[in-house]
Amino acid sequence: LLNVTVDGAPQTGTLFHHIGRVQIEPELLKEVELQAGAGEATSGFGAVGGAIRFRTKSASDLLDEGQTFGGMVRAGWFSNDGYKGSLTAYGKLAENWDVLGSLVYVDRENMEDGDGNTLFGTGGEQMLGFVKLSGEIAPDHHVSLSYEKREEEGEFGARPNWPALEDDTFFPAEAERETLVANYRNALSDAVNLDATAYYTVSEFRQDRFDRWGLYGAEIETFGFDLRNTHRFGAHDIVYGVERRSDTVTSEYLADDATWQYWAWDPEIGAFEEEGSLWAGYVQGHFQLTEALLLSLGGRYDSYDLDLITYDESTSSDGFSGNIGLRYDFTPDLSLTVGHGQAFRGKEVGDAFTLEKRPGRLRIDPDLDAERVDNTEAGLVYDNGRLRVGASIFSMKIDDVILDQIGGGAAPQDSIYYENVGEFETSGVELRAGYSWKRLSADLFYTSYDSELNDRDAEGYEEIGLANASGDQWNFNLAWTPVTSLDLGLNVRKVEALDNITVLYRGVEIGWIDSLQTVDKPGYTVTDIYADWRPDAIEGLRLSIGVQNLFDEQYRDHASVADYGNIPGWEGVAGVYEAGQDIRITIGYDF
Repeated sequence: LLNVTVDGAPQTGTLFHHIGRVQIEPELLKEVELQAGAGEATSGFGAVGGAIRFRTKSASDLLDEGQTFGGMVRAGWFSNDGYKGSLTAYGKLAENWDVLGSLVYVDRENMEDGDGNTLFGTGGEQMLGFVKLSGEIAPDHHVSLSYEKREEEGEFGARPNWPALEDDTFFPAEAERETLVANYRNALSDAVNLDATAYYTVSEFRQDRFDRWGLYGAEIETFGFDLRNTHRFGAHDIVYGVERRSDTVTSEYLADDATWQYWAWDPEIGAFEEEGSLWAGYVQGHFQLTEALLLSLGGRYDSYDLDLITYDESTSSDGFSGNIGLRYDFTPDLSLTVGHGQAFRGKEVGDAFTLEKRPGRLRIDPDLDAERVDNTEAGLVYDNGRLRVGASIFSMKIDDVILDQIGGGAAPQDSIYYENVGEFETSGVELRAGYSWKRLSADLFYTSYDSELNDRDAEGYEEIGLANASGDQWNFNLAWTPVTSLDLGLNVRKVEALDNITVLYRGVEIGWIDSLQTVDKPGYTVTDIYADWRPDAIEGLRLSIGVQNLFDEQYRDHASVADYGNIPGWEGVAGVYEAGQDIRITIGYDF
């Protein structure tokens, strides 16, 4: 539901529905921009739940004034359980050109949960390589070109996001992702401020199910662009642009025919392909109507086309979505925001490990409609530089939710079948209070929301990838800098229990079970502490010590699937316990 981009390149598609996408290396991040809920027209394709935009650093962000070359070396150890090393170098190639290169390696053994039990299938190795060239081809014409390659391998359970036991079978798997991104921007005049992004990404995942069909591989290839211009006039600005994206997802049996054909729905078909094509045009304006009142107004038109190449099925949709928002500054410290945003999302390429279907069956409802989203928000914020207080409320509704429900339906539906399943609604409140005094800063956050699909609680097992029930959450952050060379911090996250969640509506509907059941999500409190020391006696040296889950809390995150172990026939359905106490020590040197 989130539109995630890195330097403008979207992180799209799912290779295997039981694993998440690999996370970007935090050390390379310059900034992270978060937009909750459907919002402005510039948010990108399918930003139903909002957008997260990561922007990576260039060499110029790391070089001190007058410096032409520098670097960073990091070596880290995790008590639970592994180590990490990284080397980053950066420098000037010419007056207006610089380059950055980074190599990161992580090796993890199986972690332990808060009770000291081994979390089997959580070990693995990761390697990340990143290179970024930045410069000016002419005054006010800035370009950058970046390349990232990430590799990961390990032995995982058949469902890596579900608990595995010591006696379970673990399967070798490896993943690889390569991304090439080109960015261009200029600032020629108030009327011409171009920002262009072109990208190409290819992701691969292979798993050896030696107990069944053998080696199986999947790949997602994505390329596209976003071209926009900002026109400024007085205190106002208008952003307008176009974007295009093409996704191709493939999967295939890689073992010899005798191994996989027994397991295939159709032994004559061992390779599968889907292609998705998206394009959009958008405009977003910001108008300073008075010194205190800002109006934002925008709209976008989206077009989606999906072709199941292997099976000659297709679906397409197009539509308009708009947004309007107001911000009123009562004083320089006190602001009120209200807004309503829409989003439009058609069917995109599917999970690469579920492209296969039974002969004569359908994967997509011939009458499938696109999802349409309405999101309304209001917030009040006070911030005088020392005291900060905020409150916001939100309500989001998705009509014609597209979902592959568990269990499949009657013929001609396949076991994987995308259809409109109804209406999803979520609403909630967020509160914040914080205070800074000299070298001390404290913040308290509270979040509460409810999510329902067709007026019933949404839980992550049946509502796969759509939503998950979670208890109210409190977050307390404390940061203290007793001296300029030492930073100390404390983070406490408390999640309230959520009991008697009614589940298995779909199971009752298709006859898997006679009656609805309930599951609980116990509450938990997780405490993290950290210290970062930069000794004055050795310039460039840095020592960081942190303890995650300080008190060894045993818990399942509410973002994961609840424990269905008390329901006969569903004993193996549960989210993985989170890691227990993890002491992390990192030694670094900047030069």
